[in-house]
Amino acid sequence: MSRVRLPSPAPFIVFYFININTMAIKPREKWATKIGIILAVSGSAIGLGNFLRFPVQAVQNGGGAFMIPYFISFLFLGLPLMWVEWTIGRYGGGFGHGTAPGIFHSMAKKNRFIKYFGVIGIFGPIVIFIYYTYIESWLLGYAFFSLIGHYSGATTQESMLSFLKGYQGLESNQFFSNIGWAYLFFLITFFLNITVIYYGIRKGIEKLCNWTVPILLFCGVILAIRVLTLGTPEPARPSWNLVNGLGFLWNPDFSVLKDSRVWLAAAGQIFFSLSAGIGIVMTYSSYLTRKHDVVLSGLTSATTNEFAEIILGGSIIIPAAFMFFGPEKIISVANSGSFNLGFVTMPLIFQKIQFGTIFAFLWYILLFLAGITSSVSLAQPAMSFMEDEFNVTRKKAAKTLAIITFLLCQAPILFLGRGVLDELDFWGGTFCLVLFATIESIMAAWVFGIDKTWDEMHVGSELRLPVIYKFIIKYVTPVFLLTILGFWVFQQGVPAILMKNVPAENFWYILITRLALLGLFTMLCLFVRRAWRRKAVKQ
Repeated sequence: MSRVRLPSPAPFIVFYFININTMAIKPREKWATKIGIILAVSGSAIGLGNFLRFPVQAVQNGGGAFMIPYFISFLFLGLPLMWVEWTIGRYGGGFGHGTAPGIFHSMAKKNRFIKYFGVIGIFGPIVIFIYYTYIESWLLGYAFFSLIGHYSGATTQESMLSFLKGYQGLESNQFFSNIGWAYLFFLITFFLNITVIYYGIRKGIEKLCNWTVPILLFCGVILAIRVLTLGTPEPARPSWNLVNGLGFLWNPDFSVLKDSRVWLAAAGQIFFSLSAGIGIVMTYSSYLTRKHDVVLSGLTSATTNEFAEIILGGSIIIPAAFMFFGPEKIISVANSGSFNLGFVTMPLIFQKIQFGTIFAFLWYILLFLAGITSSVSLAQPAMSFMEDEFNVTRKKAAKTLAIITFLLCQAPILFLGRGVLDELDFWGGTFCLVLFATIESIMAAWVFGIDKTWDEMHVGSELRLPVIYKFIIKYVTPVFLLTILGFWVFQQGVPAILMKNVPAENFWYILITRLALLGLFTMLCLFVRRAWRRKAVKQ
């Protein structure tokens, strides 16, 4: 496939930011209801990470052993960071800031460089958005194909994988001759995302999540019940049963815990799943009123996400795949590429059960709804940055974001087979999450101060956190995160940075992707600098 040189998005940004100084400042939006913000944060958290990424991460990182660092990460990283983000987001919103640069500046006004650390809180979500939206569109396509029976002719792992590759445009076969269908569903999905973002917090995101989160949880319960009542589908292999399928996820192999990649993957999964450590929760909570209970809201949204991930996500795809294909096949499918368990194994399973067409449709609609509630949240930090720091109207900000992200989305679409999507997923969906989580934990505990953070956290709160969490937030969480980063740099960081494991045929694609990411990050830093210079002139 020939390389396509994408035009720089910078001219479009500059064009849309012309004459913004003359616009009147408008009051920031607020969430309409308390349940609305909880469902919105839960919707952001409940996404493809719960039902597709989590099972694949578990399989690729030792099965049950993965759950040990996973739960440790949840208790010592996920929950504390959720409360920290809810707290400092509400605090920054009181100063008119909805993104990390402005919030960090509000927390340490004497340090003029601190705001640049917050750029990661805009950069990370954009990077995830530009590939997440494309994956999300596959779900809409598969929901349609499940109803019309388009993949019914694929009855083996090999043929179903061929169907997926044909759909993705990686090969031309009897199912697809080009990427046309995939691109059509991408356009529909992208349009739906921008439409929700265009209508804002109350009329867009909150209304979407008020409907979609209950529906997707209902679909998840129905599918989990169906899987847990399958019995033993392969009588010739009695060991391929439900108990062993659940055991594949929960039985630990302690030897893999020596590998820092498992701990980094577990921490990254917690952050990816909870939408913590990336700036989304911070942005959402900036639209809260001062009296909103952030402790209870953070706990509720986090536990709702864990219910969806462990109880529903862990009860559907891995046990079902184990019962129909056995443990060795699960590992081979998961290792063949991200999301293959969901797009290759699950369609085959639905073909083998009664009313499989209906359950397949529910599965992909569930995933699509989970995906869109997450993707609109990924776009919100960039939207808030334009609205708050440059006083751009929401409609103009939505149009600007649509132009920029649409252009950037072309790279993972056109160069999917060259490792571009996996590269974006690592830097945006794992490394940046852990890095930014480390920064914001240090900001809250040491720069802003643990006493001020603790007091701010309990403003308007009916639930008092155990005092042990004050110690955890100040010491355990940042040390845990720094340790994970340190081991990663020591064991895998240098080879990853030097692209030691990149296939020769993909070298230039990955290098250009990294240069593009560096350019995007630099551009965001320049806009942060411009925003604060503009504020200084006004003062």
